[in-house]
Amino acid sequence: MNFVAVLLMLLAGTYWVAVLEDWVSTGRFRPAGPVLSGLALLGRESLVPRKPDRIFFEVAPALLLVSAVLAAAVLPLAPGLILADLATGALFVNAALAYVMVALLMAGWGPDGAYAMVGGFRFLGQLVAYSMLIVMPITAVAMRSESLLTTEIVTSQASLWNVVYQPLGFVLFLLAAMAVAFLPPFDLPTAPGELAGGVEAEYTGWRLAVMRLGRAVLVLTVALAATVFYLGGWLGPVLPPWAWSASKTLAVAAAMLFVGRYVPRLREADVLAWCWKYGIPLALLNIFYVGVVILGVA
Repeated sequence: MNFVAVLLMLLAGTYWVAVLEDWVSTGRFRPAGPVLSGLALLGRESLVPRKPDRIFFEVAPALLLVSAVLAAAVLPLAPGLILADLATGALFVNAALAYVMVALLMAGWGPDGAYAMVGGFRFLGQLVAYSMLIVMPITAVAMRSESLLTTEIVTSQASLWNVVYQPLGFVLFLLAAMAVAFLPPFDLPTAPGELAGGVEAEYTGWRLAVMRLGRAVLVLTVALAATVFYLGGWLGPVLPPWAWSASKTLAVAAAMLFVGRYVPRLREADVLAWCWKYGIPLALLNIFYVGVVILGVA
């Protein structure tokens, strides 16, 4: 029963993420927009490039979706409302998100198209930039909870949310989350104004629908991860626990979608330079700060 409930909540959350993204892109709030767009894509012919690497081309959209769902599987929506409460759940999130890079690289290589290939290799460079900024803030969160169980990470925030305890870690994790979901200003793999869609350029019909569904689930997953790690997960008064998780997750997703639209797209070289020169030292400083506070309290 919990399995069905979690899947339904993830499906509903993905739908509202798609509504929010459509609102940001078009300026019109259309609750039925994702349904109409999905039906339009399913009604179109799904074309295959002339000389594709057929395995990579077919597997990439499904792998993007699967990697996002796997990362969400270890994130709790409420006490007992989780697909897999792994002992190393926090690290599993990072491991599952690594396959987003594999999916986009396959989507770039598979069609044998110039724009798609550039987009795929752009994301590979982007991974080198943001990957440490995913795992290092998670390390600091795990230090406070003294556990990698995502449920324990939530309960450890009963007295004080991690966003107050570790504001620097929250900002760094949120930027890395936007990069892994290739949201503006980190939308280098798609770059509509430069690459005509990039890794999505050669996909049409139901294949493009699966790709965009995977992207929406990915945005929901990283927003849920930020909620679990920094915003107290299901903790909150009056409302039922699942409602707190849902409202916080959608608020984070909305913030990521809206903020990025008002920032110019960054060059891949700048993303790499800023992450390695400033992001990683700041993440180390955050770990050091958390360690000092823990020792001081102890």
